[in-house]
Amino acid sequence: MNILGLIELHQPQDGYFGAIMSIYQKFAHEEIDENGALVSIDITWPDNFNFAYDVVDETARETPDKLALVWRNTEGEEHFFTFEDIRRESVKAANVFLNAGIKKGDKVMVALKRHYEYWFIAVALCRIGAVMIPVTHMLTASDFAYRFDAARPAAIIVTPQSGVTDCVLEAVKGRECPILWTVQQDRDHFRNLSAEMQGQSDQLERIQTKAEDPMLLYFTSGTTGYPKGVIHDFTYPLSHIVTARWWQQAEDGGLHFTVAETGWAKASWGKIYGQWLTGCAVMAFDFDNFEPKQLASIINQYKVTSFCAPPTVYRYLVRKGVPDMPSLKSAATAGEFLSPDIFHKFQERTGLILHEGYGQTETSLVAANYKGQKAVDGSMGRPSPLYDVRLVNSDGSPTEPGEIGEIVILPKNGKKPLGIFAGYLDNPDLYAHVWRGGVYHTGDAAWQDENGCLWFHSRFDDIIKSGGFRIGPYEIENILINHPAVFECSVVGVEDPLRGQAIKAFIVLEKGYEGSRELEKEIRDFCNSKLAEYKWIRLIEFVDELPKTISGKIRKARLREQEAEKTEERK
Repeated sequence: MNILGLIELHQPQDGYFGAIMSIYQKFAHEEIDENGALVSIDITWPDNFNFAYDVVDETARETPDKLALVWRNTEGEEHFFTFEDIRRESVKAANVFLNAGIKKGDKVMVALKRHYEYWFIAVALCRIGAVMIPVTHMLTASDFAYRFDAARPAAIIVTPQSGVTDCVLEAVKGRECPILWTVQQDRDHFRNLSAEMQGQSDQLERIQTKAEDPMLLYFTSGTTGYPKGVIHDFTYPLSHIVTARWWQQAEDGGLHFTVAETGWAKASWGKIYGQWLTGCAVMAFDFDNFEPKQLASIINQYKVTSFCAPPTVYRYLVRKGVPDMPSLKSAATAGEFLSPDIFHKFQERTGLILHEGYGQTETSLVAANYKGQKAVDGSMGRPSPLYDVRLVNSDGSPTEPGEIGEIVILPKNGKKPLGIFAGYLDNPDLYAHVWRGGVYHTGDAAWQDENGCLWFHSRFDDIIKSGGFRIGPYEIENILINHPAVFECSVVGVEDPLRGQAIKAFIVLEKGYEGSRELEKEIRDFCNSKLAEYKWIRLIEFVDELPKTISGKIRKARLREQEAEKTEERK
């Protein structure tokens, strides 16, 4: 075994994007085995660590022309930004905020889709110690109003799209109105941040922040209730060294492309922090409607080296026909279940193995199929070396291999592990609850095999209790999705007088299929022939679409509510 400390860990890639020794090596001590796999990592930081000054500015000082961001939209407009560009523009934005009265500790909501100003603004808010609240531009007026009331932001910066600005104006009616900004274009009642940045100084004395100060506030997607405000401190970016370098395999001098828009926590995973720490530029493609061949074209045109997208994207890529993408060296996925069929077809057509990963808005990457390790299809991979991850029973005792338990994370040296959130917004009781017993409870159920790989079972809220058995829906969905007629599906437990709960599947059909009793029986037989009898699907309903959160996650809770409403009506 080879132990590597604060030294050059790989040869930088010379060429179009330029490369130096990655800045993460100033913070990370890694232990790597003979296969090039990460064994352990120790990350340290100064008490006043701040991503803007200690990563962006330091990189700009050492290599001002090093590429940080490639931006392109569907109209063909493109921009290339170096780290010096990011430094300069973020300082200008910071001066605008300071002149407007935004100060350390203030909250600023940002709904910028994939506009390149997001990267200026994220760094600028970090500079002045303000708390950024990224939200999706797809929020409704009531969604914005809920977040306004919960977070009480001093300002909001949004894309100039009329639908978004109209929703914001509707949401602030009757409320104390924050400062309203858009970018690039003038809108009634909104200030133009891009215009205000012109003529601003590109110099700013360092504003002192502490590593434990709040830096980010994300709202969860609300799969089991109202969205919760999740607070991360200034150390959070450092946790994504593992995310970018070891899971996504972002390279110093490479170009990484994560599909997510900037309103989601996945943007922090794949569009800024870990990538810039490892010396990798970020690809941002500003689009509204997903088109598989268009994404592949962007990958080829700009020679993207690493790619990360949810399984839905890979599913469409495989079904539409994956084109050659010769520059691509690695591909990662997370966010929902990836069927083995898609895993193998993508590998057959590209030669790339999909690396699955797992984490939450409250955490950074908790488990993954990492660089240097054999990726196992269907598995979340192995626990991150950053964390002490355990599977436990309801009484806190450890599970045996193959036994389902809750994923929990233990403190390290009596402290909150790096990358784990610092609190829930105005809800210390909930924070204490998830940290009950001195460990962080994820609420997710999984099992671990003899080789140490974790396999997702379900959210504990989603577990079906039928005939005395506890059944996770994802195993059933994994089989269902392999039927040629099934495009999308979700399995829940519904009230049943004999079993307590019966297993019901909601199915969106592929084009060319129509729902019928014959097809229902065919699908049920196809699935049940591969399952133990206690896991059999008893009911099937064909639907045009499944209820989803604005992040695209299927709302099983809503499906259960709808079924309960139908049952009540029948009584």
